[in-house]
Amino acid sequence: MGELVRLDKADGIGIIRLERPPMNALNIQVQEELRAAAAQATADDEIRAVIVYGGEKVFAAGADIKEMADMAYVDMAKRAGALSSAFDAVARIPKPVVAAVTGYALGGGCELALACDWRVVAEDAKLGQPEIKLGVIPGAGGTQRLARLVGPAKAKELILSGRMVGAAEALAIGLADKVVPAAEVYQTAYDWMKTFVEGPAAAIAAAKAAVDGGLDRDLAGGLAWESQLFAALFATDDKREGMAAFVEKRAPKFTGR
Repeated sequence: MGELVRLDKADGIGIIRLERPPMNALNIQVQEELRAAAAQATADDEIRAVIVYGGEKVFAAGADIKEMADMAYVDMAKRAGALSSAFDAVARIPKPVVAAVTGYALGGGCELALACDWRVVAEDAKLGQPEIKLGVIPGAGGTQRLARLVGPAKAKELILSGRMVGAAEALAIGLADKVVPAAEVYQTAYDWMKTFVEGPAAAIAAAKAAVDGGLDRDLAGGLAWESQLFAALFATDDKREGMAAFVEKRAPKFTGR
């Protein structure tokens, strides 16, 4: 259990909660506690889906600039890899992961949301990568994940301008997946993740790995990767149960094995 990041569990859903008020600034301690929470959510078989949540008022308004202001190249050269890998730990959770975004998701906060599979965004939320206004660029995946999500031209426009986007624009460009009133953000995310709890865990993990891993390969390599994952699922109990249920015209009862 971290001091600034907490992992709760309810009904098969893991909730990674950021708890560094008032703005959930993502300092080194938060980064490392995020890494630990992601590892715990990955290892816990009772957790079948994950919500990343900053609370009712704000998701995360960015890095801790006061912590970074006095860092020189030699300091960040040592830290940059760990910063990026802490967020990557969230992206690599082999379960469905949704960011429940209220208030601001800026800089590192936007990068954390990008590390999730989906984003449920409040109607009055603001998202963006304003690092350029500080004389730097996103350093925890923003240039890479944003470009893959919204396309390189739009990603460059947002990153080079540093401007914030509202929920409606975020939805239009694919940065948000659902937009709801702020009071409904957490429940919407929870209800969505609940749909995965009784699903075939190995197949869900394989599907996520196939899509994410395929993006790093050419088409031929992606197809080979998909075939490998597809064949491996024929060793699972859930494959046998799913196909038996189909033949027997009943609902399957998956165990996650």
